[in-house]
This record gives sequence, C-alpha cells and structure tokens, in this order.
Amino acid sequence: MRRWVTRIALGALVFLVVIVAGGWLWLRSSLPQTDGEFVLAGLAQNVEIRRDRHGIPHITAKTDRDAHFALGYVHAQDRLWQMDFHRRLGAGRLSEVIGPPTLRTDRYMRTLGLHRLAEESVRRMPPDMRSAVDAYTAGVNAYLESRNGAWPLEFYLLRYRPEPWKPADSLVWGRLMGINLSRNWHEEVLRSRIIKSLGAAAAQTLLPKYPMDGPRSLASLAGFAPNPVASGSASNGWAITGPRTRDGTPLLANDPHLRFRTPALWYLVNIQAPGLALTGATVPGVPFLVLGHNQHIAWGVTSAETDVQDLFVERIDPSDRDWYRTPEGARPFTTRQEIIRVRGDKDSHLTVRETRHGPVISDVIPSLDGLVQSGHVLSLATPALHPDDRTSEALYRLGKAEGWIPFRDALKKWHTPHVNFLYADALGKVGLISPARIPVRYSGDGELPAEGWSGEFDWAGMVPFDDLPQSIGPAAGYVANANNPTVPADYRFSLGRFRTPGYRARRLDGLIKATEKHDMESTSAIQNDLVSVAGQDMLRVLLQTAPRSEKAGQVYALLRAWDGTMARHIPQPLIFAAWVRALDRRLFADELGPIYADYRGLNTQSMKTVLGRDKSWCDNTTTPGTESCDDQVALALEDALTELTERFGGEITRWQWGDAHQVRFDHPVLGRLPWIGSWFNVRLPSDGGPYTLNRGMIRVNNDSAPYASVHGAAYRAVYDLADLGNSRYMVAPGQSGNWFSSHYDDMADAWRNQGFISLKSPGEDAGLLVLRPKPVR
Repeated sequence: MRRWVTRIALGALVFLVVIVAGGWLWLRSSLPQTDGEFVLAGLAQNVEIRRDRHGIPHITAKTDRDAHFALGYVHAQDRLWQMDFHRRLGAGRLSEVIGPPTLRTDRYMRTLGLHRLAEESVRRMPPDMRSAVDAYTAGVNAYLESRNGAWPLEFYLLRYRPEPWKPADSLVWGRLMGINLSRNWHEEVLRSRIIKSLGAAAAQTLLPKYPMDGPRSLASLAGFAPNPVASGSASNGWAITGPRTRDGTPLLANDPHLRFRTPALWYLVNIQAPGLALTGATVPGVPFLVLGHNQHIAWGVTSAETDVQDLFVERIDPSDRDWYRTPEGARPFTTRQEIIRVRGDKDSHLTVRETRHGPVISDVIPSLDGLVQSGHVLSLATPALHPDDRTSEALYRLGKAEGWIPFRDALKKWHTPHVNFLYADALGKVGLISPARIPVRYSGDGELPAEGWSGEFDWAGMVPFDDLPQSIGPAAGYVANANNPTVPADYRFSLGRFRTPGYRARRLDGLIKATEKHDMESTSAIQNDLVSVAGQDMLRVLLQTAPRSEKAGQVYALLRAWDGTMARHIPQPLIFAAWVRALDRRLFADELGPIYADYRGLNTQSMKTVLGRDKSWCDNTTTPGTESCDDQVALALEDALTELTERFGGEITRWQWGDAHQVRFDHPVLGRLPWIGSWFNVRLPSDGGPYTLNRGMIRVNNDSAPYASVHGAAYRAVYDLADLGNSRYMVAPGQSGNWFSSHYDDMADAWRNQGFISLKSPGEDAGLLVLRPKPVR
C-alpha cells in the first residue's frame, strides 16, 4: 500500500512539474521573434531589423512609411501591454480590465476627455504626418495579426486581450504629458488651503516666491529659492561648443527625470531610411523620436515648469443649477454622458460638465471638496485641452529638421507641455528654445483659483512665439538648463512663481565652467555627478547648533567630514535626509495639521527661512512649553537617530545610504499583486538624491519607504556632433517589457553604475528579421 501511495505522489509531482514547465515554455513563446521573416500587408518594400546585444532594434527601410511601419511592429513586439496600458489610461478605460481601484482615475480622465481630443488631432493631421501615423498603426496591427505563441503575461493575469491599434491611441500619450508635466493647479489648491488655515504670510514662508533679483537669464544658472512642492518632473540638459570642447564641435547631454517604473518609459531605436536617420529614445505607442538625433542635429528636453494651468471658481446660476454665470450672463454647462465599464462591479455613469474655461474637475476629485463655497464649482483651464493642439506634429517635424531654422519652425507647433529644447548641430551651433502655449492673463498671476464669472482673470491670449525664451550661439559657448528660469527679471509675461530648486543648476554651471575643454568623458561625468549643493547649504545651518549627546557628537563629526556626495555606500546621506525629514515635521506639522500631508517634503528653503528669521514656527503649538529653533534641530536629530537605529542597527558607521535609497522600478499593476508582486519589480541600492545632477528623488511622506529612489533619469544620453556614432545612451531597467526576456532588467546595474552603451549598427552577424510586403492580388 505504501508503495502505491509513493507512486501516486511521485506521479502527481511529475504531472505538476510537466504542467508548470509547459506553462513556462508557453509563456516564453510571447518573446519576440528576432530572426527569420514575415510577409505582411501594409509594406511597400522589404524592411530589415537587427537586434543588438541589448535587444535594441536597428531598422533599415527603403521608404519613410515603411520605417514607421517597422517602428510600430517592434514597439508591439517588446512593449505591447505597456502600449495598451497607456492608451487605456488616457482614454479612462483602466477599470474595464483592473476594476474599482482605477475608477477614480478613469473618471478624471473621462472628464478631461484626452482620447476625444486625440481623435480630433487625428482629423486635423497634415497628409504626410497622417501617412506616418497610419503606417505605424498598420505595423502594430500587423504584429497583432501575425504573432505566434502566447500573449505577454499581463494579458493572462488580467484576463483580457488587446484591441486593434488606432491612430488616436498614438496621440493620447502627448495629451497625458501635457497634463502631467503641468501640475500648477495642485499648487493653487495647496496655497489656497494654507492661506485659509494660516494666512497669507504663512503661505509666503512655506511657498516662497522666486526672488526678483535672482538670476533668470539663459546664460546664468546660479541658485534661487526652490519650490518646496514635490515636482512631477525635472531634467538636466546642456549643449557645449566652440572654445569649450576639445575638438570645437558640439556635445549635447540630456537626462529627463520622470517617475521610475518598469517597463521603462523609454525605448531605444536606430532607424535608417532614405532621408531619415533617427537614433535615440521613443515612447512605445508614439510613432516619432522624442529625444535623440538625426543625421544633422541633436536635441534634448528639460521641463520648464511654467504655470500654464488655472483653476476657475464658477458660480452656478441660483435659478437653474444647469447654468453658470459668465460676464455676459448665465450660460448652460456643456454636458456629455460617460459610461465606464468596471470589471467585477456595475458600470459607473458620469455626467461631465464643461464651462467656457474647461471641464469641471471638482465633480470628480473628492479632495477639492470644501475649497469653494456651496453653489460654486472648479473648472480647469489649460492649453493641453485645446482641440487644435499640434504638439505631435512638432515631434514629427523635428525628426526631419536639418538645421536651426527648420528646428525652430517645427517647435512653433509645440503647444504643450512647456519645455526647454536644447539644440546642437554638426556645423557647431548650440541653442535653446522654450516653446509652448503660455497664457496671458487679463489680471492676476494664476497663484490661486480665480473667479470665473467676471472675466477679470480670463486669458487674453498666448505669449507670441517670438517672445518665448530662445537663444542660438550664446557667447558663453554653452546653453544649459536644470529646470531653472530662462527669462530675465524684467520679462514682460508672467510664467508663474514656482520652480524646481536651483541646487542642480548651480552645480551644473560650476562643473561646466570648471573644465576648460570638454569631451565625452567630462560631459558624462557631469551627468553622473553625486554632490548635493542642498546638503552642503543645509548642513551649514544645522551644524551651527551644538550636539546634545555623545551619539549626536559622533554624527556631527561624520557630517563635518562630508562633502555632500550622495554615494550609496556611506552613512552621511542617510543621516542628513533623515534629519531634515524629521526637522520638517517638527517645524511645520503642528501648524499645518491635516494640510501637512500634502505639503510635507525636504523643504530646505523654508526651513532655512524659519531657522534664520521667522523663528515663531519653531515653537510646537501642541505643547505647553516654548521650544526654540535649537531645541527643534536637536530633537529632530534624536528623532532621526531613533528611526535609523530601529531600521539599521546601532552602529552608525555601518549604515549606508543605499540600504534605504533603493531605486524602485516598479510595475504599475503586476508589482502590486500579493505574494508575487516583487517578482516584477526591479529594485537595487542606488546613488544620488533629490538635488544631485544624478537625481534620485525620494518621497519623504511615504512612511514605509521614505528614502526610496522613485524619480530620476531613466534615460541618459550624450550626443557627439563630431561623430554621432560615438554618442552614448542608457535606459533603465531594460529595453523589453516582457518579464521572460533577458532584456527586462539587464541594463539596471549598468545604469546604477553610471554606464553607457553605443547604438552603432550591430553588424551582419546579428540576428536578422526581414519584413516583406504581402503581394497585392
């Protein structure tokens, strides 16, 4: 009997192993075919695709249209689920496949109507661009129809299949970026709440204005008062030429900063076709090169962080709640009905209301409750919601630009978001243009929600393109931007008060000037610099106080020996970040109360103001005693040491920044699954900090992982205009979005260690996939 039981158990085990192995092999069939050939409808001539050792496709086509077809094909091969996720996000359709957790996001997206606007942009496309977008769409759908084997894993775990690709799906990402990189309305809300709770003077301390005597010109990058509100974007970019480079030809470096995630946002590609030579970073789902170079010019982008969003308080007509007040009298809300399918739940019905300024967002954002009085609603005005947006066309034209004039002409079509484009060409020119539709207000500065019924705060128009910040061939021999302002103090148009802190800008300017003749090595070193000017500045303030314990004295000695380098293998960055985090809470949490959760951050400028001259904030209003600023600095250090000791043990010299500062390339859906979510996330100890050039932004209001690196440069590039084939690139965590691929995370470690790769052709020995046109019968 025992023998039979053993045999049955072994048989069951073998059966289970066979099932698991079979399932594993089946799911691995979702990996792209990288050699052989496919015969596909929609092509005019053969296209060759070679993959290098990092899985990056090198496309050789004989027509522009076929090149775009092939780009759509390889995007779908490697990032199909990501493409579907992005289009569902923009269309407000995530709940169809995920369920109630994404319903709030879908309601917001349906209210904005981004996919409807993308469909309108398709209708307005010029014929040559429409041909490219249609070819890309055909390439995506050709993959869907010709693929063999399994779908990517996400489709099985979420139990759905992708729909055919449509042209509007390719344009919705640009609309999303126009919203996500222009988040001023959140700052308007925060400022309003602070003023309502504590008054205007407190708001000025907590959200300081940019100093009017601070540097703002294109040539100057010195420091200025930072924006304490956590930024949704940042970037570094610079172009050097003439007497500042070793061979006299330009170098352009760029590393846009966005939230880390996997699959990576960026997808590297090399495309060669007659009259078309594009190399750099694309976004899966988008038919155009976003960052990189053609055979004539190179370009990069940094966020300008200008105020191009306004909240308007709309007064509902008391005699009819379906109408609202305007300068000309009452007007009906424009309404439309949206039905959102929700997996595992009933459909959600939404009535979207729009005013002459824009959609009513207070209907779908619960956190806005109480911001306005009864009988009023909040609408959002932003150029990102204008139906005639041509930003996608600007990207298409950039890829074909052969010099400064066509580059500039292409950017006349760039409407949103407001960014700075850095430029370099093979003739030795470098420059910067800051294109966007920037509103000109009749009155007000956009810092607070404005009354919408009077017309006083309406937009009179947009800043003319010729008045936007732009420069070509500056005398300094370089242009650079780290999200600092690019206009002088007397600039006649308002760009808003909020800016990213100037620490990175100061460091960048100093490093460019410190080297007489730059080359690829020195430029790459700047991009990977780890020195925190914020750390240096803030420590000078903190260390003016005296240590109050033996352990504090040990910390003071460590920090006095620290040069501000945010390296992962040393303890000082961790101690500094924890100290400032604790001090922020001690200075501001008592006064702000529930508002503090939205304000909380490493607000070093506000802290320096409080510790220097506005010391009333130092007293804790929740205690009977009166605390001094020195008390709070000392108590904050004790808080930090207690926290770190509990997490990392009592031996301070064994602490390491990288133990807490782990970069998080997390999967937006699979990474949240119970038990197996960690399989899909890519995490590793990393260098950098919020204010270093090699940026590793942290979210100190996340109590479970306050020092994790969640935001920074997942794409880095240095373009060599003397020899574009010598340019350097890096994308993290990897090129593929397929978990079974070796390229899912194979560049994460090289990225962490400041490595680069080349995008030179992989040669004839690489695997070759040929796409052949299907004969027309």
